[in-house]
Amino acid sequence: MTNIISGSCCCGDVEFTLEDSFSNFFFCHCEQCRKLTGSAHASNLFTSPNNINWTKGVEKIKRYDHPQRSFSKAFCENCASGLPFISQSGKSLIVPAGSLNGEPSIRLDAQIFCSEQTEWHKKGMQTAKVSGFPK
Repeated sequence: MTNIISGSCCCGDVEFTLEDSFSNFFFCHCEQCRKLTGSAHASNLFTSPNNINWTKGVEKIKRYDHPQRSFSKAFCENCASGLPFISQSGKSLIVPAGSLNGEPSIRLDAQIFCSEQTEWHKKGMQTAKVSGFPK
């Protein structure tokens, strides 16, 4: 039996569940993913397009599709948290790993577009790790 994982946006206006049945898990370092996430990389899980049950707030989801390229982002209209979306090709449901409330069983497959990884991120991964704000 497949495990069910719940997910939501930060404010709780949008909630969903899905089966822990992912085909791929990538950290993407491309410029577009950095811009879409505001972070060093996107952390995206891929699953079948029908593997989602929206349990709350589907009407509060907004979507951005780049007009010339094949990348998108879905997000809560209130808090702007990234949310799952169907790829433009319709072949995959792309799930931002940070939107999940639990841990997926799949391990990371690869870090992709590493030629576009920033130097500040590479150097940052070598710094001290603390459990909260540094003292």
